[in-house]
Amino acid sequence: MTPFITLRSRTAVLAANDVDTDQIIPARFLTTTTREGLGKHLFADWRYDSSGAPRADFVLNLPGSQGCRVLVAGRNFGCGSSREHAAWALLDHGFQVVIGSEFADIFRGNALKNGLLPVQVDDTCNRWLLERPGAEVTIDLSRTTLTLPDGTDVSFPIEPFAGYCLLNGVDELGFLLERGPQVAAYEQRAASAPSPAVPST
Repeated sequence: MTPFITLRSRTAVLAANDVDTDQIIPARFLTTTTREGLGKHLFADWRYDSSGAPRADFVLNLPGSQGCRVLVAGRNFGCGSSREHAAWALLDHGFQVVIGSEFADIFRGNALKNGLLPVQVDDTCNRWLLERPGAEVTIDLSRTTLTLPDGTDVSFPIEPFAGYCLLNGVDELGFLLERGPQVAAYEQRAASAPSPAVPST
């Protein structure tokens, strides 16, 4: 994973609550085990008509949304099934951050483990962003702050271990592999330690 420290980007806005993972990436696209190429199927049932042509009024097809790396959604984003492909599709499309007032727990976990940052804000901030597509924001993970265009800083929560992994560009396996020498040293000490005495009966 690429280290995530700060990001400055315009926002694309999906003004909807309860966006579930089957809407993010429909089940028929889950036959792949790789992450590449899923971005073109992101929100496929909303993004394309029955003939496969892009719907001109859907957010990802709007000219102002091109190049945006921050998606703003409403409450309970990522609910439904636990498919990791939802985070993969968002990342493959180019999003690095999703801002909302609430995230489904499993989606949040999948996002963080794959390098996608869910930024949870209060309803007031969320509503402000939903009403202003294209607002340029800055996300500073080291400070856990979202900076709005007027300079207002909004704090957001993140679990410390997940924050460490994102800042350092490692996943859970990478974190463990980095500590290979310490693990080996511990195992060597444990192997050479005297066995505990067996209590007599």
